[in-house]
Amino acid sequence: MADFIEREIKLNFNSVKEARVAVLAVGAKLNKPRQFQDDRLFDWPDGRLEKDRCALRVRDYGTTSYLTFKGPPLAKTIKAREELETTVANSSLLILLLERIGLEMQFRYQKYREEYKYQNVTLTIDETPIGTYVEIEGTEYEIFEATKKMGRTKNDYILDSYRALFVSACKEEKVSPTNMIIEKDKDADF
Repeated sequence: MADFIEREIKLNFNSVKEARVAVLAVGAKLNKPRQFQDDRLFDWPDGRLEKDRCALRVRDYGTTSYLTFKGPPLAKTIKAREELETTVANSSLLILLLERIGLEMQFRYQKYREEYKYQNVTLTIDETPIGTYVEIEGTEYEIFEATKKMGRTKNDYILDSYRALFVSACKEEKVSPTNMIIEKDKDADF
């Protein structure tokens, strides 16, 4: 049986340029160029997935769409959880199907992502409305080693989801959280 456990952390950076320098310092090579990513989280009206600390996501990334289920967190030192994911041919139709069976979109979040690979590690630079982050996905040891090569430590690990980070940023700004939407194509640092 395949390992369906996703292990990852996020690191915060001041700019895309700073994040790219850190990722390249690991020895990573560009795997996918910068592309727009549009994510939608679905749940039942009673919020049972969120209450169980699970997520059901529809993602449009470049020309590919995905349906992903994420189980509850399994570890505390890194973000580890079951992740079941498959590509879908038509995300608009999938969203309609989910709505027809009673699921509702609870949160939408967008970012620009570029993906790098180093051995078995995936590093992504995410440009979001709330800042620039690098996600590192691999084994706990690989994550630690990549983080160390970036000049960071376990104290810098961010385990929160983009939704949680967005809600926290909205509280700081004293605004009501809605959706984390990119208003226009931003070409900063390019």
